[in-house]
Amino acid sequence: MPVEMWPGVPATLVIKYSTAVRILGDAHHFPADPSVWQKTAPQDIPIMPMIEYRPNAIRTSGAEHARYRDAINFALAGIDLNSLRSIVETSAVPIVNTFCKEGSADLLNQYALPLVFSVLCQMLGCPPEIGEQVASASAAMFDGVDTETVNAIMGNALLDLTALKRAHPGDDITTRLLQHPAALTDEEMVHQLVLFFAAGVEPPVNLIANTLLLMLTDPRFTSSDGRVPLSTRAALEERLATDPPMANYCITYPRQPIQVEGVWLQANEPVIISMAACNTDPEMNTGEFEGNGWNLAFSSGDHACPAQARPYGLLLAQDVIDQLLDTLPEVELAVPPNELIWRPGPFHRALSALPVVFPPSHPLPVL
Repeated sequence: MPVEMWPGVPATLVIKYSTAVRILGDAHHFPADPSVWQKTAPQDIPIMPMIEYRPNAIRTSGAEHARYRDAINFALAGIDLNSLRSIVETSAVPIVNTFCKEGSADLLNQYALPLVFSVLCQMLGCPPEIGEQVASASAAMFDGVDTETVNAIMGNALLDLTALKRAHPGDDITTRLLQHPAALTDEEMVHQLVLFFAAGVEPPVNLIANTLLLMLTDPRFTSSDGRVPLSTRAALEERLATDPPMANYCITYPRQPIQVEGVWLQANEPVIISMAACNTDPEMNTGEFEGNGWNLAFSSGDHACPAQARPYGLLLAQDVIDQLLDTLPEVELAVPPNELIWRPGPFHRALSALPVVFPPSHPLPVL
């Protein structure tokens, strides 16, 4: 389907599941490196930080991609999933304590976002003062603030983190990236860390908020109708299939003109996968979502989300939601669902806020 990824910037949107899998599985004909396209693309479009070339695993191809991917896999392999629940709980309590006495909150901006960001920073070994700078730049990147500003804020903060971990190694993702035999330069480290923050905050936060919206509005996930409610994991798996946190992304650039499903794709013109549309393709979606490994929320092929990151992302989202519902079991949506506001943008599926109400409670003991 011909579209404009930004006004005046042509692209093709893939909405058929089998076509998406074919393209994502053929990195030779459909590389993810935008370098050639970028030479003639308008440089001032606000979405450029989300799609421009970076020397990292998501925006390179061939041997360069393999080198970065190996380093990332090595860094992720050291994550201890057994400790994740306690990290979430320890981090969640002081955050919940900031609003529990009020009887109302915005679960996206007051709970999910600061909690997910805090956990990721701990995994990366990133101190709060650096993390705050990265948070500002990350939000600006997804909301389309100018490229120069985003890259300057992000780059300076992540150079500081790289220097810190070169001088003071720890048991964290950043240190393991530095220790990998690829011997990443400071510039390369910055761009790998950009990817970690981009993939490790916005998508999980959106998944958590969108799943909470489902659980707060669908009787299958409550006990109001007398039946045993479906689990948080079931809600997450359904959301990943029916309303993924990144609706459109996984951009590739054909090396040469190529015909796919009777449509000619132009050389180096962006081909965007609509994960949201492909996941609802009736050829694949049967309405059964439990354990649905087929959904494209984590992409597919050489550039799919690393296998080590998927269980982390799902467990993180599950623990963040369960921690909230254990702490504030009577939480309810504060406005009708149709009054919620969704953030603009061609890629993410993101609420602006998730306002809720609940009986006020005393602060919890800090763990």
